Amino acid sequence: MSTTVILGAGIIGTSTAYYLSKRQPASSIHLVEPSPELFASASGYAGGFLAKDWFSAASAELGALSFEEHRKLAEKDGGAQKWGYSRSTSISLSPATKSKKRVDVWCRDGASRAEAASGDPSAGIAPPWLSRVEGNAVEVISDEGTVAQVDPLQLSQHLLQKCVDAGVQLHHPAQAISIQTDMRDELSSICVADTQSNTETDIPCTTIIITAGAWSPQVFATLFPTSDFRLPVSSLAGHSLVVKSPRWTKEHENRHGCHAVFMTSQPGYSPEIFSRVGGHIYIAGLNSAAEPLPGLATEAKRRISRAAVERLRDTAREVLGVEDDDVEVVREGLCFRPVTESGTPILGRIPDTCLGPSVSTRAGPGGGVYVAAGHGPWGISMSLGTGKVMAEMVQGRELSADVSRLALKV
Repeated sequence: MSTTVILGAGIIGTSTAYYLSKRQPASSIHLVEPSPELFASASGYAGGFLAKDWFSAASAELGALSFEEHRKLAEKDGGAQKWGYSRSTSISLSPATKSKKRVDVWCRDGASRAEAASGDPSAGIAPPWLSRVEGNAVEVISDEGTVAQVDPLQLSQHLLQKCVDAGVQLHHPAQAISIQTDMRDELSSICVADTQSNTETDIPCTTIIITAGAWSPQVFATLFPTSDFRLPVSSLAGHSLVVKSPRWTKEHENRHGCHAVFMTSQPGYSPEIFSRVGGHIYIAGLNSAAEPLPGLATEAKRRISRAAVERLRDTAREVLGVEDDDVEVVREGLCFRPVTESGTPILGRIPDTCLGPSVSTRAGPGGGVYVAAGHGPWGISMSLGTGKVMAEMVQGRELSADVSRLALKV
């Protein structure tokens, strides 16, 4: 089995390494991550909402597969205790709810993910921590057993530890700086630079998988500088808060489970509020495509907007029905989600014709340059399914989900 190098050790990269290691020697898998802090972007700062059937036809099978993989992994590895895996109920909080429609590009115009829900809104059950305002409509928008909740940072850490324990080689912090080809102009190795020791290592490989999220286009351009092709992935910045409320207690958690609340009443700003196991409540919804992508994920901390934080705090006070002194802010965050124009992720092999002149890859399994990026708000939800399908694709096995419409279009 040839060596596989995965560029980007976020949840998509670690999921891919995890599933690859089930069918090939783990020591033949290399994870490369340049950020000094692991999971410093969406993999650690996302909401952790999981859905089974909130997706368009192109990604529906991937979404359903991933939801089932999340459930199985949680049952096998104690996800409830280790990364807060929990059943959830999704709720729309708004004036009268209008027609439901599938929404893949919700984040571009501030629309709410509630519009993509498929549940029966006939029953209105508000969680005990949610403050009700007269005139607001509270509707259940998910079917039983079709949504769940995790702490994405804890899940990412668990997956990475499983990989490392199995023998996957982690290069961190390190950056892939170039590729080399053999006498036939086929990809033969990749040069990785350790950013702390300034040492460089050539890793013989015939397969590269780019899973660098919003940074995927830059990774591709660095490795294939003579190519005029650009990966069609851009970034969407999103602020978030993790808070505690005296109204979200262990008793309520045990009795009612977690909830995902989607507010749809404010044009251009649709807050998302997720209660998590352990007493934390996650609040997000302020997104911007204009925020420049930093060189490294860890640099985002310096760009956190105080105005954005205060607006999210206002939302917390409104939704939780508490005074400012009762909102304990556990963490402020700014992460960059990878998005595409279609609103669906890209999964597949990059044609050799896109790699530039005099660069080719070994045909069939055991060779090629692949990409898995552009999941938008669904990176955590689709992570395990993506990892499984990418591993099957690279290893030449039958795919567990039809992702043909997610292939790179060139």
